Amino acid sequence: MAEQDQPTPGNGSGTPGEGPQAATLAQYIKDLSIENPNSPQVYQWQEQPRVDVQFNINVDRMSDEVHEVVIKIDVSARSDSGVQFLVELSYAGLFGLRNFPEDAMGAFLLVEAPRLLFPFARQIVSDATANTGFPPLLLDGIDFGAAYMAQLQAQAGGAGDGSGGEPQDEGAAPSQGPSES
Repeated sequence: MAEQDQPTPGNGSGTPGEGPQAATLAQYIKDLSIENPNSPQVYQWQEQPRVDVQFNINVDRMSDEVHEVVIKIDVSARSDSGVQFLVELSYAGLFGLRNFPEDAMGAFLLVEAPRLLFPFARQIVSDATANTGFPPLLLDGIDFGAAYMAQLQAQAGGAGDGSGGEPQDEGAAPSQGPSES
């Protein structure tokens, strides 16, 4: 009888003394803007646009165990004739974290959580460009781990802010170009 009351490891019945646990609680579009400012003339332009993609990651603590991670992606396509399209997307997820060590929190929130969100954000950007009358723009994958490591190296190389704790409104990362499709 007593054996039936024991939680089975890995079945989701966590106790406070167990290891770190993470769960995606929700995913959502926080903000989406799509502009096609030069239509219908843009569809007669012959030159290929220069596509610029920028991304940023922001983390906000909602409660002790819930964090919001937001990937902000800005895409602009321009040619000598003018702007072809602009897409600005903030795609967010709520992540529940329990029993996470402080030194692992930043890596999860700035690497793993954005990695989980990115495929959905990529699809939204693709659909948005297709809905403006252009071919779908398929963004290259982003190496969030490398961006995080570069950020840590930049902080270590600079004066440093000495905060050392969990990231808040951090995560600016280098530009990422689109794939050729």
